[in-house]
Amino acid sequence: MTGTLYVVGTPIGNLDDMPRRAVRVLRSVDVCYAEDTRRTGMLLARLEANIPLRSLHMHNERARVEELLAALATGRSAALVSDAGTPTVSDPGYRVVAAARDAGHEVLPVPGPSAVLAALSVSGFPADRFLFLGFAPRRGGERSAWIDDLRSCVDTAVAFEAPGRVGTLLDELTESGLGERAAVVCRELTKLHEETTVGSVRELASAFATRALKGEVTIVFGRGEAGNEAPDLAVLMEEARHWSRDGLRRREIADRLATEFGLSRNEAYRVSLQVQEAPSE
Repeated sequence: MTGTLYVVGTPIGNLDDMPRRAVRVLRSVDVCYAEDTRRTGMLLARLEANIPLRSLHMHNERARVEELLAALATGRSAALVSDAGTPTVSDPGYRVVAAARDAGHEVLPVPGPSAVLAALSVSGFPADRFLFLGFAPRRGGERSAWIDDLRSCVDTAVAFEAPGRVGTLLDELTESGLGERAAVVCRELTKLHEETTVGSVRELASAFATRALKGEVTIVFGRGEAGNEAPDLAVLMEEARHWSRDGLRRREIADRLATEFGLSRNEAYRVSLQVQEAPSE
């Protein structure tokens, strides 16, 4: 026997945005897998959906795969929901979706609200093409690579960020040469205290420097300029050697590389270090 897995979108704030089809599905399935059972339990109670509820989050998703497949194998139906918005978009769930499909079960989307699309729709930026970057990594090489991806993207880009880290991220993007890029910070979309703030990354970094934010935050970045991709390493090395011969120290070379070529601090430092290690190459 084969079962059906429904991937169900739920409101990102305003419960009036709950799709009617999603309500019907959640009232009819045999079991619901949710990122946070307490939060989804309140939603199901409001919808009068009296169905079993099981947790499925980033720490137990692998363990839940076999359980879900066993349920589907008996012909039962299941729903997958996240805390808010569309499941698997910067949320757990893609493993069980892939496993259910590979096992021959039907996987059906039940579209609903999405913070990504909601933010894009009010950004005023072109959305015929866009890059979704998810959450910025907190530190290290992954964070530098994330910033590099944004810098090299010439299309509109969308990112999520925790409210307590918005100011830090905008500051770091400004230092990495992205201060003049247009952006929109959307907070608490569809909720009572919904707020949309427009400006350059530099202006937004200043605006949010001292604010204690609460709620969900989605940031939309306007299109970059064509040709903003990182310059060839050979060009960077030649400029850095020239400055080194002029007597600039490693830190000064790194600062100039970051300013003139829009490199991140880590990238600029690596180039300046290579120049001092092999100045004659």
